[in-house]
Amino acid sequence: MKKNKKTHEEQAYKSEPEQEILRKKTIKDLIAPSGIDASNIDHLEIISNTKRYARSFFVSTLPRMCTFPELLRDMYLFGDINTSIYIHPVKEEKSQNDLNRVINELETERIVAADRGNINRESTITQKRFEAEKLRDEIAAGFNKLYEATIVSTLFAYTLEDLDRYTKMLASEMSKTLVGIKSAWGIQEEAFQSNLPLMNNQISKSHTFDRNSMGTVFPFTTSEIGHPSGVPLGFNKQTGTPILFDNFHSSLTNYNMVIFAKSGAGKSVTMKTLVSRSSVLMGIESLALDAEGEYTVVAESLGGINVVISPTSKTIINIFDIETETIKDEITGKDRIVLNVENKVEDVTQGLLTMAKGSTRSTEVNELTKQIIAETVAEEYAALGITSNPNSLYEQNSRDIVRGEILSKQKKKMPTIGSWYRRLQAKAKDNNNPDYQYHYSYLLKVMKQYIREYDGQMAYFDGQSTFELLEGAPFINLDISQLEERFARPLAQQILLSWIWEKFVKKNSEDRKKATQKRVLVDEAWMLLPYPEAVDFLNKMARRARKRNVSLAIISQRFQDFYEKPEAQAVLTSSDTKLFLAQDKSEIQYLKEVFKLSEGEANFLVTCQRGEGLLKVGGDTAILKITPTRKEFEFVETNLNQLARIKKN
Repeated sequence: MKKNKKTHEEQAYKSEPEQEILRKKTIKDLIAPSGIDASNIDHLEIISNTKRYARSFFVSTLPRMCTFPELLRDMYLFGDINTSIYIHPVKEEKSQNDLNRVINELETERIVAADRGNINRESTITQKRFEAEKLRDEIAAGFNKLYEATIVSTLFAYTLEDLDRYTKMLASEMSKTLVGIKSAWGIQEEAFQSNLPLMNNQISKSHTFDRNSMGTVFPFTTSEIGHPSGVPLGFNKQTGTPILFDNFHSSLTNYNMVIFAKSGAGKSVTMKTLVSRSSVLMGIESLALDAEGEYTVVAESLGGINVVISPTSKTIINIFDIETETIKDEITGKDRIVLNVENKVEDVTQGLLTMAKGSTRSTEVNELTKQIIAETVAEEYAALGITSNPNSLYEQNSRDIVRGEILSKQKKKMPTIGSWYRRLQAKAKDNNNPDYQYHYSYLLKVMKQYIREYDGQMAYFDGQSTFELLEGAPFINLDISQLEERFARPLAQQILLSWIWEKFVKKNSEDRKKATQKRVLVDEAWMLLPYPEAVDFLNKMARRARKRNVSLAIISQRFQDFYEKPEAQAVLTSSDTKLFLAQDKSEIQYLKEVFKLSEGEANFLVTCQRGEGLLKVGGDTAILKITPTRKEFEFVETNLNQLARIKKN
């Protein structure tokens, strides 16, 4: 026992010099002996794999009145910045003595101002004295308290030029709320150390706050994003609370959403998780335009329908299909059925124009070409007697009509690309106008590849539709992944979007009480962007979807393509929900500019892990972590290695 005691005493004796040495260590000794260069008087150089620069500041001036959460919010959210606040309560006795001294000084100044006849200054000093007396009385009664606080921030950048630029920007932003900041000139090392989690404040500049104003410095400025009802989308990484998301909540200006992420960041897993949960928990019907063949398992798991469109499949979807729609009469407020043939002629014309331009996006196609296509499409519907009258869509005979109402409805066979081509041939033969001759000749040559009669290699959209959407199906997947990627797949996306609008969207009532909540997913939407007609239809769909209680979800990995196409940005402005997962460094600058991301948000998106991202719903933002359950991983995970590990465990 004595031996042990002696050993402990010897250890305690030996530790005393070590503690003394530790107290004398500098920041470089404690943190990174060979990693921080503190030789500069206005910044530090942090040397690791890549050199970074740091500059520390302290708050020098504050406004007379502090407002939550505006006081330091711009500093907290500025970018790559750390902020520390040292708060020391002031004893009541000292508070009373200091306030009494201030009150006496103010009274002296007031008397001098009154003797000199300076009414304005006398009024100002009187107001200050009143506030000081009120604060003193509140502290004496136990309703208030004084605090001394030091506020230190450190700003980081990868180049000295960026650091100087960020410094000016930060000073400018803080001045808007009357907060003054000063660089810790000559004491950068001490200021940097004060801003580390060591509880060692070496900056003497402090400010006096009362209890109310002290509360304004706390960084509780991130609102809880989400809705009272909805599906659990993930967790807020800042608060740890689950985020409930309702794609159709009344607080949203529209129901559309966009998801941007680099390959492998988890965008497909995220969307499949949302689709499956919203189907089970909210009864939302979804339809996916699947460019990569990733949603087949989801359709099977949810008891939905999987349709494959390929050069060898027997499935045909006719671009000429047209449906009636129910709209609310603006005068009577009652529902009425209409058939909008003019809009359909325009949609079909746009699709045929894309076909005519081909993968080379030929400049031979112009307004005359479009006019020929549009006239021929209109004649196709007119030849079948299809007009704006909804009854014209159906076969009729005298025995089936009673008092003008059709008792048994049999839909007419629709025009097809093949019948349109035959009409084009006849019109070309009868044409005597030399201005149109070339365009007829061009169309007859390039459109032959889409005609089944001529064994066209891309004739899979020629013919009567062999597939009808089933009402109430929880999930419908249109798989176009087997089509050629450069042109056939974007063309299929455009044609199918038009068909989806007719068969899936227009059938939904304008009356929210009667309408079903539906979602349309467009995977790898960047493929559409080189084709103006396709982009135009996508924009129309984004603007018109909300009226039909439909959410359009755009999923893409190449945001730069959207940025460089101003006509495609209407899709972004028509989407109230935006989710950004991990981004490539080459894309982040475009996201920052369009969506006004802070420097910190941008840096997070470059460094975040798979399944993590930034969720923006309306004006609210949260850092989201999406974690599918083990069972969900079986059909939402697309990484084969990850699936093998899950099954192994």
